Amino acid sequence: MTHGFQNGPAFPGGKAGETLTGEAVPGSDKGGTMFEKILYATDFSDEAREALEYVKKLKDAGGQEVVLLHVIDRRGLDDLAKFSKKDVPNVLGDLEKKMAGEMLPLEKELRDKGFTVTKRIEKGGPCNEILRVADEEKVSVIVVGSHGKSNIDQMLLGTVSYKLVKRVKKPILVIKK
Repeated sequence: MTHGFQNGPAFPGGKAGETLTGEAVPGSDKGGTMFEKILYATDFSDEAREALEYVKKLKDAGGQEVVLLHVIDRRGLDDLAKFSKKDVPNVLGDLEKKMAGEMLPLEKELRDKGFTVTKRIEKGGPCNEILRVADEEKVSVIVVGSHGKSNIDQMLLGTVSYKLVKRVKKPILVIKK
């Protein structure tokens, strides 16, 4: 018996490719799996690192491809530019190079696990960019880590993960450390 992975029944006594309510499991109509294409958004924190371990486990649930995403939060850079002599485009270029280097070991880990990997570095508000990339890439699931260090509403989830959960229309896996 399987539990929604690999086109098996999502619940005991269910039909292959079907959820408890009788709805089709995403991807089951195409012979795919629920977690075939994964968007893994990272800020390189310990929580994001923990989320990477869950991404790797999704390989056993049919994961084939990972979109490895880092978002450079442009909002903070615009504020910094007001007080800095350094030009924002130069700062962005330096940050992009640094982040591309930070992504290399993550990409290698995922490739070593057997995933196809697409790397993306985007600039903007993290929540908006994650949602935009998820739509563009037509991912099956979004995986993020959560800091849990924000305001009282967001105490259980970090600010970005909190906003994502409220706005996302795709399955999302939020990992707390």
